[in-house]
Amino acid sequence: MATYKLHYNMKVFFTLDTLSIGGTERSTLDILSYFSKDTQVKVIYFYKGHELKEAYEQAGIPLHYVGLKTGKSFLQGIKALISIIRTEKPDLVVSSIARADLMSRIACFITRTKIIGTFVNDSYGDIRVEEHKKRKTYIKFMYAWSLDKLTSFVPKYWIANCKSIAFSNAKALGLNLNKLKVIYRGRETAKFPVWQAPEFNGKIKFVFVGRLMERKGVYELLEVSKMLHEDKLNFQLDIFGGGNMQSELQKIIEDNGLQNIITLHGTVQQGWKKIYEGHCFVFPSWYEGFSGSLVEAMITGIPIIASDIPMNKEAVTDGKTAILFKVKDKQQLFESMKKVITNYDDVLELGKNAREEALARFDISIIAHQYERFLKSVVNENVDRSQLLQKED
Repeated sequence: MATYKLHYNMKVFFTLDTLSIGGTERSTLDILSYFSKDTQVKVIYFYKGHELKEAYEQAGIPLHYVGLKTGKSFLQGIKALISIIRTEKPDLVVSSIARADLMSRIACFITRTKIIGTFVNDSYGDIRVEEHKKRKTYIKFMYAWSLDKLTSFVPKYWIANCKSIAFSNAKALGLNLNKLKVIYRGRETAKFPVWQAPEFNGKIKFVFVGRLMERKGVYELLEVSKMLHEDKLNFQLDIFGGGNMQSELQKIIEDNGLQNIITLHGTVQQGWKKIYEGHCFVFPSWYEGFSGSLVEAMITGIPIIASDIPMNKEAVTDGKTAILFKVKDKQQLFESMKKVITNYDDVLELGKNAREEALARFDISIIAHQYERFLKSVVNENVDRSQLLQKED
């Protein structure tokens, strides 16, 4: 574990909804595992979901489970957090995920405790707004947005995992950019062996790793696979990830006679390891946070096809470290996958370039150092304003 000499011993609470397997929960674990001994941390989580509990405990990170039973127990959560804060007197609270954010802001406002908010998703982007309108959840969505905006004055600063998410959420909540700090997601790069192309066997194998959700672009991926099959191109697609869409997707595969082309493997532990079984990683999401899956693919060195959403473009560059296609554009995705199938040797260099860049930008020791230093500067009230977002960014 990396350590960094700081000149201030501080106590920081991190609040989360659950310890379920998710990008933010995983990233928090990774970052805190690399904090110095000068920083005393505790993770407080409110609701059932303990999948990562053992990993946090193995990393020596203290936990406090509040144990709220339903989403309607906000007041209980606020009271519990106020009690913890008044008893243990942290220097700072860092909150993530919607319910934990709101409870933490109110508790910190009442106790006059410094709090930093986090932006881990493009919560109010155009695609997401349209998605809620279609699903008739718009009123509930707007209510949550109103609460978010109403309490957004409480955090002293915000940490976003990429610039595009920082700008989008700041606009939606009416925040000054000079309250925002961008710190990208990281991974322990030493754990990722260099990817080697599997045996060819006449077929290019595409790999998708992620939850089976519409916004992950899985419908487009199946449709494009059908187009490639009809064009008599030799490939296969392995999809690793679970979700309530699995049976629906399986029916689409069977109805189109793609059983020998596409395999749904369901949820697998340490899904990133499945990247090594493919010739190309495909990532067609409509919107994301700053994707840990994309960073993991970059670190391995496998060739990548990804949608051109702003978050992805902050990680990879079209024609240099990946092949990018216009989000939701099936024809462009088709052309990108066809290029990999027909000119595979030409895309191998992209993967090598991506790995070099990822090692320089996203190693977890670098990210954790940036994170801890920023928290220390907030506690000491000596934040370097030149390191925050500005209008010209």
